[in-house]
Amino acid sequence: MQLTFWTYEGPPHVGAIRIAASMRDVHLLLHSPQGDTYADLLFTMIERLDHRPPVTYTTFQDRDLGGSTAELVLGRLRDAYDVHRPQLMLVADSCTAELLQDQTGALAGSADLPCPVIPLEMQAYSRKENWGAAETFYALVRGLLGRCVPAPGWQRPAREPERRPTVNLLGPTALGFRCRDDVKEVCSLLDAVGIGVNVVAPAGASPHDLLRLPEADANVCLYPEVAGTACQWLQRNFQQPTVKTVPIGRGATQEFLSELGEVLGIEIDAGRAGDSNLPWYSRSVDSTYLTGKRVFIFGDATHASAAARIASDELGFKVVGLGTYSREQARALRETASRYELEALITDDYLEVEQKVAELQPELVLGTQMERHIAKRLGVPCAVISTPAHVQDYPARYSPQMGFEGANVIFDSWVHPLMMGLEEHLLAMFRDDFEFSDSAVPSHLACESDTAQVLADVAQPELTAASGMSVAAAPGSNKESAPGCNKESAPGSNTESAPGLNEAVAWELAAEQELRKIPFFVRGKARRNTETFAVEQGINVINVETLYEAKAHYSR
Repeated sequence: MQLTFWTYEGPPHVGAIRIAASMRDVHLLLHSPQGDTYADLLFTMIERLDHRPPVTYTTFQDRDLGGSTAELVLGRLRDAYDVHRPQLMLVADSCTAELLQDQTGALAGSADLPCPVIPLEMQAYSRKENWGAAETFYALVRGLLGRCVPAPGWQRPAREPERRPTVNLLGPTALGFRCRDDVKEVCSLLDAVGIGVNVVAPAGASPHDLLRLPEADANVCLYPEVAGTACQWLQRNFQQPTVKTVPIGRGATQEFLSELGEVLGIEIDAGRAGDSNLPWYSRSVDSTYLTGKRVFIFGDATHASAAARIASDELGFKVVGLGTYSREQARALRETASRYELEALITDDYLEVEQKVAELQPELVLGTQMERHIAKRLGVPCAVISTPAHVQDYPARYSPQMGFEGANVIFDSWVHPLMMGLEEHLLAMFRDDFEFSDSAVPSHLACESDTAQVLADVAQPELTAASGMSVAAAPGSNKESAPGCNKESAPGSNTESAPGLNEAVAWELAAEQELRKIPFFVRGKARRNTETFAVEQGINVINVETLYEAKAHYSR
């Protein structure tokens, strides 16, 4: 284990809590010390669920460790059932409790509860959160359907032609990235092309709903990190095919519909499902200057792979870095990275990610909440595309990532940080102008007396001259933008470029000031090119002349 300031994934029991919190009529008993109840805050404060996760903690303390904690586990388990009356109980250890080796699964089996009890093995010291969620969902599906598995040699009957085809949507959970809206968008997409939804799980499903999973004609694996193992088991035992294309981006959504048609053996008119505005916007005049922008991508493997395809194929960006913290999905991401002639960055150390971003100096970062902080420190625009995310990435509004509407949302959230850069640059250029001075009062805040004074000064310029006050300096006459619009005062809007990576050269103050006149969204590239040019020419100190010589050199 490694002590760190930030972690991309929590321990496996947090994944188990995500599954329990996503479902109905499921309750989790977590054998854990008193401090592990912090997990509740992830759901009530970050995702803002309107209820506590259905979890009972044993909350043992140091004085309990002098004897057996078996009675504590059994007592909490029976109390939890009596209070909540769930259809099913899950039992797991937290990472701390795993050290005690209390065998809570075996203890739960002896509790003689009137509902199924499924024990979970979390492997806390070798696995992490997404694996814990996947293992919990798999244990639920296998535990409930294990007795229903057909005999070897069974063949799945063909769907009756007059019956509407149906699918299961598997993988969405609490604390996922925009899962709530993704499910709504995909359900609408399927309905438009005549396909029904049998069960959505884990989100919103009950144990009784999981018993209906085999009734669908196919499974849609929306989030492989969570549902991949369960989909494989269902395909192997119930001969349910799996639709593996994740519909994030316009191109992937069209491929998703095509794969659905092949798997279900039906003709799908993709035009009935609508389309996205992304192709038009990305071809429009306002977006052409975005072509070739260097982008660094990091997140869970599903969203990172989808982001790389959208960035390269649909927006004309150049992907210069691609990585994930999901080690279970590392092979798939490496295959994706090879398409862009890149070596995938597989790490759960945010310091490695920060070092890579500083080295590549991209013009846009697409990542998690941690990459948002990294990009802010380095002065690079950023959009969040993956968990772990903060409260602002769980909006109250409808904001999917999947489907055609999701492609529109993605275009806006990725492109706006770059487009707004031009406005911030203009504000920076004119901040020394008398109308945009930092010391001036915004005109819309002027009081009536100030306005009257301005009118009087305009009407009697000779009095104004005699008093030594110009009209431009009169109180209330300044047309400065509203507070917070100035890029230096707006939180998080730092436009300074990343520190130079080449330690062999230094910058004169005048050259640094001239560099700041370049829009921040290309300033990093200008700095990088100038330093490279200086090293090649044997120049140790960069002045204004060097800056323009480098510009001329790279413009040829």
